[in-house]
Amino acid sequence: DRTIKPFIVWFLTLCTIVLKSSPLSLHTMLLHQQAPCGHALHSASRRHRSNVKCFSLHTTPAVPEALVSTRPVHELRNSLADVAEVRSQQVIAEASASLGVNYTPWAVAGGVALALLALKRVYDTPSRAYNNNVGDEYDAWTEEGILEHYWGEHIHLGYYTEEERAAGWWKADFKAAKLRFTQEMFRFSGSQQPKRILDVGCGFGGSSRWLAAQFPDAEVIGITLSQKQVQRGTQLAAERGLSNVKFRVMDALNMEFADDTFDFVWACESGEHMPDKRAYVEEMARVLAPGGKMVIACWCQREAGVNGAAPLSKQEQQDLNFLYEEWAHPFFISIQEFCRLMQGTGKLEEVGAEDWTVQTIDSWRHSNLVGVLDPWFVVFKWNPKLWYKVTREIVTLERMHQAFDKGLMQYGLMRATKPAKVAQGTSSGSSTSSSTSSSTSS
Repeated sequence: DRTIKPFIVWFLTLCTIVLKSSPLSLHTMLLHQQAPCGHALHSASRRHRSNVKCFSLHTTPAVPEALVSTRPVHELRNSLADVAEVRSQQVIAEASASLGVNYTPWAVAGGVALALLALKRVYDTPSRAYNNNVGDEYDAWTEEGILEHYWGEHIHLGYYTEEERAAGWWKADFKAAKLRFTQEMFRFSGSQQPKRILDVGCGFGGSSRWLAAQFPDAEVIGITLSQKQVQRGTQLAAERGLSNVKFRVMDALNMEFADDTFDFVWACESGEHMPDKRAYVEEMARVLAPGGKMVIACWCQREAGVNGAAPLSKQEQQDLNFLYEEWAHPFFISIQEFCRLMQGTGKLEEVGAEDWTVQTIDSWRHSNLVGVLDPWFVVFKWNPKLWYKVTREIVTLERMHQAFDKGLMQYGLMRATKPAKVAQGTSSGSSTSSSTSSSTSS
């Protein structure tokens, strides 16, 4: 079969190369080879026979005489490898001549195909599964400076207007789209004039500094698991003359703040890394003051297996597993599940959500484009390990785009209000309740 024989010839060539590079394995093979092949190789190396001794006690009709060299081992290995190489070339030449076909291009194509398959397997295997390592990962990303160089101060997706999408996302200003996202997220929150603001999962503080600049009379605190992000955020705040924003290393699932501390709680793309989504929501609801506003932006997976939604397919689960384990995510939840968690706290009302996939999806490929147009920041670091890491990021960004494009992932914006406390009074042995006061600080 002309479609199979080229690959057989290519395989023989590959075996020869392996044997050439592993003479010890070849030497072992020769000592245990069956008679016809053994005698052929023995005859082919007749010029070395004076340096070979025969131990007839170890020979049988089925096994040729063993070859034991009195020459240096490395010389014998090279000789035997040369013999094998010459013979394999003869076999390939004879096979090609008998069929009238030159199989060298097939061999090259087969080698390239195998290399590409091996490379694909490497990049399809996740390398950074969640293991309480989020702080370490963000320490590394911050020290490398790559995220800040390409994404600016806002390490979250951008918001692309309808006009920008119509004109072509690649024409938009990548960093300006991220700033616009921050502005649109605040608008969506419904907050007006917050006085005490908490940024949960603040990165190196892009949103925190923007909020501090917008509300100079407010106190802003950003928390993260990364000490490097705290240091960088503090440095950038000082450079901008912002004295009303502070950064702290703190676990969002076990915050050190008292109940009812903040009148605005902001969480932008931090929920993805939380191993306990319920505790994440409940802690934010706990520290939110009565009358305050909460807003969450998060990558979400589609609703699956509940309320009539189809369960995840095997391929969908595999795609999600890669996204979990490449960027240190324990798991994702749906937009609807976030709303259920917010309602389940018993402390929040006016829970609402929107899907911003259309407005944000172009960020994934735009991220890769800005790197392609300006690769030198990475190239001139002269760090092959970093180069490899960046190529993995490129692959993951594209896989994220595909997941959002197929509807497996969605971009969720969720908001809620903590109801103001009800004042209680008594008169003539009967109690009356005052009407719920309006929010004054959100």
